[in-house]
Amino acid sequence: MREEATAFVPGHVTGFFSAHPDEDPTKAGSRGAGLTLTDGVEVTVEPATETTVVLDGDELEIDPVTTVLETLDVTARVDADADLPLGAGFGVSGAMALGTALAANRVFACKLSMNELVTIAHGAEVQAGTGLGDVVAQAHGGVPIRLEPGSPQENVLDTIPARARVEYVSFGELSTADVLSGDTETLTAAGQDALSRVVEEPTLLSFMYASRRFARDAELLTAQVREAIADVSAVDGQASMAMLGNTVFALGTGLSDAGYEPSVCATHPAGAMLR
Repeated sequence: MREEATAFVPGHVTGFFSAHPDEDPTKAGSRGAGLTLTDGVEVTVEPATETTVVLDGDELEIDPVTTVLETLDVTARVDADADLPLGAGFGVSGAMALGTALAANRVFACKLSMNELVTIAHGAEVQAGTGLGDVVAQAHGGVPIRLEPGSPQENVLDTIPARARVEYVSFGELSTADVLSGDTETLTAAGQDALSRVVEEPTLLSFMYASRRFARDAELLTAQVREAIADVSAVDGQASMAMLGNTVFALGTGLSDAGYEPSVCATHPAGAMLR
């Protein structure tokens, strides 16, 4: 047993998705596409007599993290530092679940493979209702396209072979659980249309177009995000809404050119990793 271990998990913004529930959380998930980000979450795990979860200095209850530890049958202190806000469409809960799985596996010598750890983290997030596809994307890195839902033994992934500077501005939180627990029929139809477009033309430009159309057709745009996307379009930039958050992301200098003061990062070339 080690004293502690640390993992880094990239952030993930989903541009569009379709929801695919299943009684087995490892088979449930989403199809869609998104960007993994160099801004992410660093998760440190150390053995403890009782489980505590700390994010940016605040002790919180984050169900996917607790479920991961329970599945591994360990108790630990989980201390996470995030470059990104929680609940704003950046996959922070998924990053914490996956980072916990990776670091705990090392600390407690669980001897599980990457796919096994991703399956545990993915299932934990699905059970919590906090996400459907972030974990598998964050494990993969790059600009992943989720062709089939579920954990690694179930899903099919592809990638848009590109890298980009990414800017983002968050206007606050949206509840992923509230959206996913509602009627997702319209959302899923829009997501399937968007995926077809990107599969036909797997480029960043196609991804951004499909993402904007999805946000509109799925009726998820907030007033602030709608205005920011219009502002970026007015300066010939590419922007869309991060699913699911009150957040707009843009390629290149789109938000800067439109007069915003965004956070800046890039697409992450690799997936989650131990430090």
